[in-house]
Amino acid sequence: MTVNNGGKLSKEYFISYLKLIMATKTCSLEEAREYMFEHFFKGNKDTFGEYSYYHFLQAADIYKSKIV
Repeated sequence: MTVNNGGKLSKEYFISYLKLIMATKTCSLEEAREYMFEHFFKGNKDTFGEYSYYHFLQAADIYKSKIV
């Protein structure tokens, strides 16, 4: 997915992205979350700003509560 570095990414964006990773890699939510952190954020929570990283964490928590 192409991302505008100046944009603030939403929780919905990250939920969709996590679902996509889980579907294509047939992995767990935790594995998808780790994959996103390493590949999307390049191992640095500040890559897309504090707002986007916070929404990434919220999205993972929201998605987890829906599948548990």
